[in-house]
Amino acid sequence: MLEEGDNDFVDYRRLPIFKKGEEIFEVVHQISELIPEDEDHLQSIKEIMLSDASLLTTKVAGAEASTLYDLKMEAASIIRKAAKDLMVQKHSLIMFGFEDVEYFEMVRELIEEYRLLFIDWVAGFDKWNYIIDRWGLFNPPGVGPHDKDPDDDTLFNGEI
Repeated sequence: MLEEGDNDFVDYRRLPIFKKGEEIFEVVHQISELIPEDEDHLQSIKEIMLSDASLLTTKVAGAEASTLYDLKMEAASIIRKAAKDLMVQKHSLIMFGFEDVEYFEMVRELIEEYRLLFIDWVAGFDKWNYIIDRWGLFNPPGVGPHDKDPDDDTLFNGEI
């Protein structure tokens, strides 16, 4: 995905999905600051929430550093898991008696906005720039883990 005026580098920090990830992290951080320091279970949940929220930006940056479909899809799957895990943390907060749990609805609303941006972002991945994933998880549509690698027909070092 090229930005106007760029040769071949996209500043991931300008992507809407990255900006929304930053917004989510900031809200999660603000909510986590309300967690009492003497509540060990809630402090553990806080660490998990901050970790999940940080993945929403770091994995976008990592995916944008690659051009290969399988690597981008791997990052996308980690993002999806982190976002889904973050969505359900409200239940953990309730279970361990966090008093300000109503603020977490903001996180859920932001994640829904992020999800829509995520769909468009993933749709923009170049499906023709791939290495066959022999594990079968991150191949483009129509490519299987047992398919013949088209690069096997390429001449290397004069050998056929």
